[in-house]
Amino acid sequence: MNVPKPNWRALSLLAVLLPLLGAFLWLALTSGPLAPVLVTLVSVEERAIAPALFGVGTVEARYTYRIGPTIAGRVSQVAVQVGERVEAGQRLGEMDPVDLDERLAAQDAALRRAESGVVAARAQVRDAQARRDFASAQVKRYEQLLLARTASEDTAEAKRQEAQIAEAGVALGLANLESAEQDLGRVRAERAALVRQRDTLRLVAPADGLPLGGLVVSRDAEPGSTVVAGQSVVEVVDPASLWVDVRFDQLGAGALRAGLAAQIALRSQPLGALEGRVERVEPRADAITEELLAKVVFADLPDPLPRLGELAEVTVALAPRPAAPAVPNAALHRRADALGVWVLDDGEPSFVPLTIGARDLDGWVEIRSGLTPGATVIWHSQAPLSPGRRVKVVEQLPGVAP
Repeated sequence: MNVPKPNWRALSLLAVLLPLLGAFLWLALTSGPLAPVLVTLVSVEERAIAPALFGVGTVEARYTYRIGPTIAGRVSQVAVQVGERVEAGQRLGEMDPVDLDERLAAQDAALRRAESGVVAARAQVRDAQARRDFASAQVKRYEQLLLARTASEDTAEAKRQEAQIAEAGVALGLANLESAEQDLGRVRAERAALVRQRDTLRLVAPADGLPLGGLVVSRDAEPGSTVVAGQSVVEVVDPASLWVDVRFDQLGAGALRAGLAAQIALRSQPLGALEGRVERVEPRADAITEELLAKVVFADLPDPLPRLGELAEVTVALAPRPAAPAVPNAALHRRADALGVWVLDDGEPSFVPLTIGARDLDGWVEIRSGLTPGATVIWHSQAPLSPGRRVKVVEQLPGVAP
């Protein structure tokens, strides 16, 4: 009987491949796609949720005044610097009048001439009235002489014509007076318009909008530069009207109302929060960022005042909820159109849909239906879960804070 000789080459190849295959299978079962997913568990707790909203905003001024000329021109002077406090009605700068002063002087001369014209017209009226009165008296006298037959009819008729001419002279004088007075009114209106135009070249802080003074926040033009009508030269804000323009996530912000208390944490003052309240909720939301806009005012303005544009973190406390089952927000997952949690069913993950309620800033979510207190759910998982997936419960996942 012939014993076949062993194929040492095949045996050597198997000796190499079998350990490699075993190592591959070990890796696949321990750290590969077939390895169990590491998970941590948490129990459903009975706790009272204190919902709150957190938003980030910037410090803004409710009342901002951009002060500039009403006509195009060149800036002659800017009398204030950024950061200065100004009083209501204080002069902030001035525009170059160009030829306005000369035009105003010419208008003053025209005004004096129009006034002299009115005086002359009034004198003309008085002269014409005197002539009319004399002519009327002469007509009466000669009519009496005509009755006494000591004057002729021609002489009496001549006196009547002189009276008519005198009456026409009075009418002419009155017309000239009216024309002179209208001309005087026109010249006065033109001069007043020039005065108002000249006054607009003086840039002043608003007298009605800053009862407690204002703060200069920017100089938008320097002396010698040319600006157009309506362009800002100096920007002044009312420091007493500072508030925070805040954005809140629309999720859970339906209870946001004006008057709610708020905590304002300024970036420049990280050690303590300031008291505030929601002044108003804007009627229009941001559809792109899915945020609600609100204005939050300070209960007491901080000293020193925060800078305009400074970031602030705002927390608004909502009405607390009664005790109910709650789970950490990290345990929630969305599967298809349902929101729920993963639980262990005979050692395998099973998805349980939930109806949730309020949330708090500590990361807890109220459960209205789906779970009861004491139930255990999967808190964190090292990889996405699916029904039937092998899992391994551990105390803590690597890289995840407890």
